[in-house]
Amino acid sequence: MRRASPIRLASRFAMAFASFLPVAAAAETREDEQVWVNLTAMGPISGDVVYFAELQPRMGDGASRLDQLLLRGAVGLKLSPSVTLYQGYAHVVVPVDGGRDVNEERSFQQLNWFMGRPLGGELTSRTRLEQRWRSDGGDTGWRLREMLRYEKPLQSGSNAVNALVYAEGFLALNDTDWGARGGFDQLRSFVGVELGVKEATTVELGYLNQVIDQSRGRTRVNHVASVSLFFRH
Repeated sequence: MRRASPIRLASRFAMAFASFLPVAAAAETREDEQVWVNLTAMGPISGDVVYFAELQPRMGDGASRLDQLLLRGAVGLKLSPSVTLYQGYAHVVVPVDGGRDVNEERSFQQLNWFMGRPLGGELTSRTRLEQRWRSDGGDTGWRLREMLRYEKPLQSGSNAVNALVYAEGFLALNDTDWGARGGFDQLRSFVGVELGVKEATTVELGYLNQVIDQSRGRTRVNHVASVSLFFRH
């Protein structure tokens, strides 16, 4: 029997992960082509105290206009070589054509866990709990996010080019007056490559599929060209 490649195994794992999410068949599906750019800096502050800071512009409507701008940062504590706990904050701007921009503020707690090296790659988990406030409502929305990520060098003994896949499920924990509904919120699935640029700096390039439950039988599917730069020091 021919052995499945790590990429295929990771893809199957992501599909299996998605199958456990209660996504109902949608009566109406809207699709869009987007471009997301992520610029992230990260590194130690002192001892086991670390940080990350992100700038993420996201272009929508066929990548013709700014759909969302996200600024996010966090300070973390390395609990062990494989586990880091963060407290962070994010500011999100959603432009509205002909109206006032919608602003969202988020506080979040995040746990990063290096799970091991199956099949010669690296498997990691990121669990994030968010508290969300929006300018068009007064309620606090609670949301849980879980990402499983797998990367593997395409050439033995070198991290110059890694195959990369991940899946991230979003679960809203309550209803809000600004539109959040408790239950499945969205699923992001990514396939691409990670390129080593200089020292620990990397670039991730690939395709991201985002499925969003907009309730009332409506689903939004975004086909995203994703470009991410991670500067580590």
